[in-house]
Amino acid sequence: MKFVTTTTTVCLISFAGLLLFSCSGKKVVHPEYKDIVEAVYASGTILPKDEYRVFALSNGIIIEKKVKDGDEIKAGQILYEVSNTTQTAMLNAAQTTVDNSEQNISGNSPVLNDLKLAMQSAEAKFLNDSMMYVRYANLLKESAVSKTIYDNAKLNYEISLNQKKSSQEKYLSTKNQLQLVLSNAKSQLAATEEGLNNYIIKSDSNGTVFQTFKEKGEAVRPGELIALLGKKNARIIRLSIDQQDISKVKTGQEVLLKTDVTGKNIYAAHVVRIYPVMKESDQSFRVDAVFPDSVVMPYVHSSVEANIIIEKKNHTLVIPRSLLVSEESVLVKTGKEIKTVPVKTGLMTLDDVEIISGIDENSELVLPSTNK
Repeated sequence: MKFVTTTTTVCLISFAGLLLFSCSGKKVVHPEYKDIVEAVYASGTILPKDEYRVFALSNGIIIEKKVKDGDEIKAGQILYEVSNTTQTAMLNAAQTTVDNSEQNISGNSPVLNDLKLAMQSAEAKFLNDSMMYVRYANLLKESAVSKTIYDNAKLNYEISLNQKKSSQEKYLSTKNQLQLVLSNAKSQLAATEEGLNNYIIKSDSNGTVFQTFKEKGEAVRPGELIALLGKKNARIIRLSIDQQDISKVKTGQEVLLKTDVTGKNIYAAHVVRIYPVMKESDQSFRVDAVFPDSVVMPYVHSSVEANIIIEKKNHTLVIPRSLLVSEESVLVKTGKEIKTVPVKTGLMTLDDVEIISGIDENSELVLPSTNK
């Protein structure tokens, strides 16, 4: 909406609070009623929601590329396979160790079976020597056997008792040791399998492959970016707000934006999150906005320019900001005189300012520059 301008003639006199001009044509502007919107400017980028970057975890050569740009993927789906000859050999060796350890602790264990036989022999010898010891002890009471024979029987009994205990302890100790060896072998196998997983790169969630950075046959190293993934249609608009404007921004406020990709099309969104930490490099704050569910934005990483709507007023008295002498006064032509009139202002945009009181739509305003 354009402001109406007219031309008038005044004579030049300078008086306290009163400005008169020589007879020459001067432009005057009338306030008018129109809608006014206060907004905060922002710039930023459209990103996929839950965007994440996939990095290589090991050195190697890409032996299989399972996806291409634009593919829809499921959580756990394989994206790349990296060469893993050494890791596979380590895995096979670890599995063999586990198999051997399980065999050594099983019911068919040669080691434990030998110890069981030794324990059974010690038990049988102990029973025999125990019986002989009791027999000779009774005979000694009846003076039917010599003390020497009794002492030998007693010694054999004590030796066999110790051998029995020793064979039992050896069996249990060996069994526990073999169990520990099996546990360690399983841990090593699990660690090796985990290491092998570093050569099979998978997606963490459902979504879309927006970009891949490696092809079959190319070398990779740990920490190298190989893919960019994110939600299929959900988008986050990451905006940068000047520190002087951030206090005006609230969640839920409307955002009007256009993108480099879509040209002059205007899209609506709304603020969903305000980050409290200032970016020191440009003294700005991050604000996130989202599109309504009805808007599908197929492109990502495109630049945007946006206005965050702070407040709207319909049919309110407005003048150009250039007419303000200061934040609280304007130059008003009354007859042949031009004087400074205080005004109360409201919403203010880059171009316009709301007038709450002090003048009306019939007032004739003079640009401050015409008084120089």
